[in-house]
Amino acid sequence: MDSSLPEEWKAREEAFMMRTYGRKPVMFVRGKGMRLWDAAGREYLDFVSGLGSCVTGHCHPRVVEAISVQASELLQVSNLYYTAPQLELAEAIIARTFSGKVFLCNSGTEACEGAIKLARKHMRETSRPERCEIVTALRSFHGRTLGALTATGQPEKAEPFAPLVPGFVHVPFNDLEALEEALGERTCAVMLEPIQGEGGVYPADRAYLRGVRELCDREGILLILDEVQTGMGRTGSLFAFQQYGVEPDIMTVAKGLASGLPIGAVLAREEVAASFKPGDHGSTFGGGPVPCAAALATLKVLEEEGLVENAASTGAYLQDGLQEMASRKKVVAEVRGRGLMLAVQLEGEMAEEAAASALERGLVINNIGKDVLRFLPPLLAGPAEVDALLEALEDIL
Repeated sequence: MDSSLPEEWKAREEAFMMRTYGRKPVMFVRGKGMRLWDAAGREYLDFVSGLGSCVTGHCHPRVVEAISVQASELLQVSNLYYTAPQLELAEAIIARTFSGKVFLCNSGTEACEGAIKLARKHMRETSRPERCEIVTALRSFHGRTLGALTATGQPEKAEPFAPLVPGFVHVPFNDLEALEEALGERTCAVMLEPIQGEGGVYPADRAYLRGVRELCDREGILLILDEVQTGMGRTGSLFAFQQYGVEPDIMTVAKGLASGLPIGAVLAREEVAASFKPGDHGSTFGGGPVPCAAALATLKVLEEEGLVENAASTGAYLQDGLQEMASRKKVVAEVRGRGLMLAVQLEGEMAEEAAASALERGLVINNIGKDVLRFLPPLLAGPAEVDALLEALEDIL
């Protein structure tokens, strides 16, 4: 293809699209496994994987086949009717998590909105109607619709859209005492990411998350775990809560659920899920046949091809390599994360420049703000790809 095509597309974006994204100077046209190709035919190693959504890699043949077969049979009928892929996916998710029920939607943001609504409705029905406040963590990220954005503990993202949704309290992450002090008679739930993703890849301490569970049980409030980014094998277990030994009352899932197709889910314990009645919540496209077929194929690939175990082993290999680099380079202040959800904290505001330099070398990595580099590769990444990344980072940093 003509290498001038990206400039043409940039002009078309400026002419017709709202400027909500700071795009990188590349247009990808094809993907396979861990690799992407741009409009000029240049090959890249992808350590971002659609912000963690392409867990099985780009265009995994079993996922593509499932999509193709389903698309040729039934695309959409709405949630006024039954479809087999939706029922099969709900069963599959519950079989791999905890006893309860599922609501299917289209994204992580929608899943978090659904979780907020469900928590408030449950308290209204079973406790006291004034119990409507949700405690979340500073640095957290739960989405960009007004409710999820207010829940997000990053004021700079929310303030331009004030007035915000009332009923949210933010406290420091990994600070059990601060969280306990924030609980009150109006609290209905605590909402946390097991590992804060967009906030900089900060894992919850094991004792902290277990302490939060105990506080919620003691106070009769709900624990919501946002596993939008940590779920689907990303951290070395199918879901991160399984490593903590802490079971939530409500959980949100999205990103990797369908290997890149738009889908999200709200899971809840049976007695909590029962608070949603017909008409309380809904989605025209949520749980459509094609994304559900892709999600079912994704679960099979993760399990049958050992990708969850690979995320743990390759993630440990990458983390060891980054830690070794940190021991030699003062510019690397800290390495954080678990499995194939890792970040490097840099000394100084050079993350954007480093990510741009990596892209020039054929490596796709993600900078969070000015001083954090994040790595979210497909779960099929291996030592060879990690070595290529480490070699490039060695030179860039």
